[in-house]
Amino acid sequence: MNAGLFTIGYEGTNLDCVLTTLRDAGVSHLVDIRAVPQSRKPGFSKRLLAASVEAAGMHYTHLRGLGTPKAGRDAVRHGEVARMHAIFARHMQTHEAEIDLARAITIAERERACLLCFERDHVHCHRDIVADLIRAHTGQAVSHLVAEAV
Repeated sequence: MNAGLFTIGYEGTNLDCVLTTLRDAGVSHLVDIRAVPQSRKPGFSKRLLAASVEAAGMHYTHLRGLGTPKAGRDAVRHGEVARMHAIFARHMQTHEAEIDLARAITIAERERACLLCFERDHVHCHRDIVADLIRAHTGQAVSHLVAEAV
């Protein structure tokens, strides 16, 4: 087992700060768990993010099945975190979510992995739930990284 599992959100920061934070933590694999891996923030859309992560010497994997359904994303935007948790719990019972959770567990067992989503505070994000599910299988400690604000 490796040294642990990480999470990070890119809200309020930029790609360079995220990459620096990942490198400083010794992350070797970034696991993007957004349902829609597009962003208006420069550098965080899937293709450019994957290329930047790879250029920084890390692996990148997008696991769409671990993303929050639209209703859950809408709930978070309205400050309804408990509602998002309920929606996401139902989503995690789908076949796609189960398959991608198994993939995330395998990655976390083999590499120093970090789950990526948007929200800066993990408490308001589904990545906290996914990290707990992975921890239940691997026993890994979870650390929530915060990139420098810009």
